[in-house]
Amino acid sequence: MKRRQFLKSLSAAGAASALPLPAVWSSANAQSRQETLLVVTEYAPNNFDIHGVGTNRPGYEVSWNCYDRLMTHGEKTLPDGTKSYDRDKFVPELAEEWDLKPNSVTFKLRKNAKFHDGTPITAKDVKWSFDRAVTVGGFPTFQMKAGSLEKPEQFVVVDDSTFRVDFIRPDKLTMPDLAVIVPGVYNSELIKKHATEKDPWGLEYTKVNTAGGGAYKVTRWQAGSELVYERFDDWKSGPLPKIKRVIWRTVPSAGNRRALIERGDADISFDMPNKDFAELKAAGKVAVVTNLIGNGIGYIGMNVKKPPFDNVKVRQAVAYAIPYQKIMDAVLFGLAGPMYGAKPGDPLQTAWPQPHAYTTDLAKAKQLLTEAGYPNGFETTLSFDLGFGVVNEPLCILVQESLGQIGIKVSINKIPGANWRGELLKKEMPLISNFFSGWLDYPEYFFFWCYHGQNAVFNTMSYQDKEMDAMIDAARAAAAANDTAAYDKNVQGFVKKAFDEVPRIPLFQPTLSAAMQKNISGYRYWFHRQLDYRTIEKT
Repeated sequence: MKRRQFLKSLSAAGAASALPLPAVWSSANAQSRQETLLVVTEYAPNNFDIHGVGTNRPGYEVSWNCYDRLMTHGEKTLPDGTKSYDRDKFVPELAEEWDLKPNSVTFKLRKNAKFHDGTPITAKDVKWSFDRAVTVGGFPTFQMKAGSLEKPEQFVVVDDSTFRVDFIRPDKLTMPDLAVIVPGVYNSELIKKHATEKDPWGLEYTKVNTAGGGAYKVTRWQAGSELVYERFDDWKSGPLPKIKRVIWRTVPSAGNRRALIERGDADISFDMPNKDFAELKAAGKVAVVTNLIGNGIGYIGMNVKKPPFDNVKVRQAVAYAIPYQKIMDAVLFGLAGPMYGAKPGDPLQTAWPQPHAYTTDLAKAKQLLTEAGYPNGFETTLSFDLGFGVVNEPLCILVQESLGQIGIKVSINKIPGANWRGELLKKEMPLISNFFSGWLDYPEYFFFWCYHGQNAVFNTMSYQDKEMDAMIDAARAAAAANDTAAYDKNVQGFVKKAFDEVPRIPLFQPTLSAAMQKNISGYRYWFHRQLDYRTIEKT
């Protein structure tokens, strides 16, 4: 079967987004094919702008590749030979240099940098972008706050090519926070033309248009089907990428994504079941790269504001009823780090993630449920993100079966990926299967997002506890002061409290895998778990 016929057959099988291959695959245009990357994933971006409401993870990729930040991370080689960003090394991006002082950091911008429309990038654009990030609300504002970047007054235009950030407190996370996706630099004058009184930051425009100066720009988009990036040939913030064009197709069927990569019809395939990655790696026909996701856990979460999960014994009962090993074997195929089964009484580490001491013990779970006043169990709903259904669906079925054995009757609720973030923010779901990874790989950062009572975004279980908040805040202060003893004490304290009160049950530390043709090089693992096309090439 020829390549074009094969893709047509995928459409007939229900992969509506598997469109006929473009002319770049023509054998008469080998150079174009060499410079074009075809990527297939499970679902598509719902927003091009990280500052937008409910932007999903594929949307992060658009922001990362189409907008520059002042600085970024260097690269390191992991023990298994794979490449990763270096958490502790920062290198220039839009800023060619910076001067870090105790109370501020001053950046010198590249004077020849331009936005995609040819407009020069100035410090005024940087300030407008940072002001937007700390003012727009929701996730981007909380992300900036995680690094003590909170007020427009902190951001100062010194001159057209000089920008300063004033610190409001000592914070170890401030500089790392400047290298995540949120503080990208936007074309302020372009966006202002599309802003309205009701939409002063132009979010409706940037939802479906890019307004940056990054290495790539979006030139074509069919919602839920295909997105095309073109290289910005006048990009000055790093070595010009080798890949000129990226065609990113949404192929909902995991089987079809596997077939595309096995037959050589796609260059990179993301978001497949671990079983497929394990089998592809064993077969050896394509390259498979697998990395543990730093500062990340897959978990079962319980809404502590709603009965019966407002009862800690109910939550502990669920923790003892989870079929941990079955999930590792039947869903993850061993491609994950177990976050359960620590020996009771073992000292906690000053690290995250780390295993808790819960194991599958149905008798103990039943006893706790009885002590909580639910000897006959109860009914509830377990919700999951269908965008990650390849893991979530079988996982939820195993949890449903296991909870049924202690009297908890579970209905499963599948939520489309584009709607998942919005449903999380409502804080109405009683029981969820979810995943969270902290962009900044520090325990206090993860807990700031997921357990701090003031955080309304990823504290998905509505957990609020003043002692927990105090330990998280104290750990951040101790880190800034280089007080190791106080830091260790507070980190171990908030980890213990999280395990004791278990608003969320860590199941595993997931891995991120990508299958790619063997002529692809330059792949790098990133904290945002999406592709960075700037370093990828075909050899």
